[in-house]
Amino acid sequence: MNKQEKLIAVLLGLLLVAWLFYGQRQAVQHTRQAAQSKTLESPSTATAAPAMPASTTLAPAPTNSPSGQAAAASETVLPVPSTPEEVAELKTDDIALTISSHGAVIKRAVLSRYATLPGKPGEKNPPVTFDFSADPGLELTGLPGLPPNASYHLERDSAGRSVTLTAVTPQGLSVVRRIEVLKDYRVKVSDTVKNASDSVVVLGTNDVCLGAMVKGASKNEMLSIDSLPAAAEAKTRHWGSEKATRQYLAGGTASGFGCGGAPSAVGMPESVPYSVSEPQAWVALKSRFFVAALRSSEPNSGFTFRAVRDTSKPVYALSNVSARLHYPGRVLGQGESMTREYTLFIGPKMLSLLQEAGNGLDAVMEFGTFAWFCKLLVPTLNFFHRLIPNYGVAIILLTFLVRIIFWPLTHKSTISMKKMQELQPKLKELQAKFKDNPQKMQQETWALYKENKVNPMSSCLPMLVQIPVFIALFTVLRSAVELRYAPFLWVSDLSEPENLLAGLLPIPLNILPFLMAGTMALQSYLTPSAGDPQQQKMMMVMMPIMMLVMFYGFPSALSLYWTVSQVISIVQMLMMRHKYTVAHGGPGGGTTVEPPLTRQQRRHAVG
Repeated sequence: MNKQEKLIAVLLGLLLVAWLFYGQRQAVQHTRQAAQSKTLESPSTATAAPAMPASTTLAPAPTNSPSGQAAAASETVLPVPSTPEEVAELKTDDIALTISSHGAVIKRAVLSRYATLPGKPGEKNPPVTFDFSADPGLELTGLPGLPPNASYHLERDSAGRSVTLTAVTPQGLSVVRRIEVLKDYRVKVSDTVKNASDSVVVLGTNDVCLGAMVKGASKNEMLSIDSLPAAAEAKTRHWGSEKATRQYLAGGTASGFGCGGAPSAVGMPESVPYSVSEPQAWVALKSRFFVAALRSSEPNSGFTFRAVRDTSKPVYALSNVSARLHYPGRVLGQGESMTREYTLFIGPKMLSLLQEAGNGLDAVMEFGTFAWFCKLLVPTLNFFHRLIPNYGVAIILLTFLVRIIFWPLTHKSTISMKKMQELQPKLKELQAKFKDNPQKMQQETWALYKENKVNPMSSCLPMLVQIPVFIALFTVLRSAVELRYAPFLWVSDLSEPENLLAGLLPIPLNILPFLMAGTMALQSYLTPSAGDPQQQKMMMVMMPIMMLVMFYGFPSALSLYWTVSQVISIVQMLMMRHKYTVAHGGPGGGTTVEPPLTRQQRRHAVG
């Protein structure tokens, strides 16, 4: 989680607790945003090293190291192979890969089910495409006599699901690579390197490129890098949150801030390579909705990523990120061979697919502390979508489900607040009577609570139990790929603000945040309050305004959820108010109970 997201999380959490203690129920929490990216090369160490300490600083690998030489070579212009390039396309219903014989690499990946713009993929709306031309996926560097763009002999299978690529160096080293597309956006790769020469071959540190992830145009878009150390019981590292890399993946603060609060790019390099010497189980490049991840059968010796900023902007903003995994060298005797297998995932950040991919890859969702509950909410949301195929309706149904589950708690909380409100005159009398004896006043106050069977904390504790639910819903609705380009009524994309009349108004119009603020104010007005009326009035005005400002640029799905939740709460309060009025002889309840007379009224009555 980057610095901005943590600040958002803290503010939302504080606002939520304040709202609860003033008799409101409110779901507010953080997510992740801002991280963007660019292209990479590869420095690394030759052997595995202990985990990098948190204080590690950014530094390019020395060019006299094997990985440093590979990085330097990648920056030089490679000669064009004499053999013409062959291209093969591997397809499933989900993905299409373009394989080049020059380097045996992936040049492009197309996600057939996801359109670039709202609507279905087609000629005028091409599917999401990852262009790996600048950083070819699976590119090999560091093998003796085999340049990264070496010519391979390419053979296709009849089903169009796999290719075999073969290259032989003048020194007698042969490389056979097989690439096969599997279901659910997975790609299986195997590399076999054989020494067919009459002498021993020394393989230095060699690298495999994961590719590059480019930032999209969305205001809420993000880019980052995650990895899982290979050590037992290790936890996923989110490099956009790490102290040493946060400013390059989530925006730096080295030179203050530019316009709009964005970090200034003054003094920051155009691109930054960062080496991690700790072996990794997998490495992933991710945007807000998509991810490319690579894991291998053979232990690696770490990886290097490169973050490149957008130089066209005066403030710091990532353009893309890329990564290379490093593998230690070895010696191959005459006739010996080695085989290394990889599993590559290129697809949407969909929880079910990432869980099926295994090895903890679903951690790239970054659900945070309440991940367990987020993992319940996502399939529930998709279940409602299967019943009624509209994610706006699914969010409404999910909101109803959450409110039904917590109905007893909220009911108890409201009843408790109502009783506390009724006891206020007696409490004020006790405060006036025992103002010089705080201990006696406290004893009498608790005796009054006990006599009327009121627990002052019961109005807050049931609400606090719901905070994890609110935070989890906030996180899921902000990052769910299912909501990408999902329409609802006048909203064309639930994963973005409504942006109505964009271009015609100085600030695009978002209706749902205003509805959310209005229902919040109405709920505050209806909520029984045992506190200072002026404080309640301030909360009724200030909280909705603050929430309106904070939510105005958030995905419309969040405002939809919170608005529906507030409406349900208002209905619940009106029902309870009507029931209470009837039970105490109000309209429709029989005899009307007159309010007690004041002292002045009693004196006039006696007179």
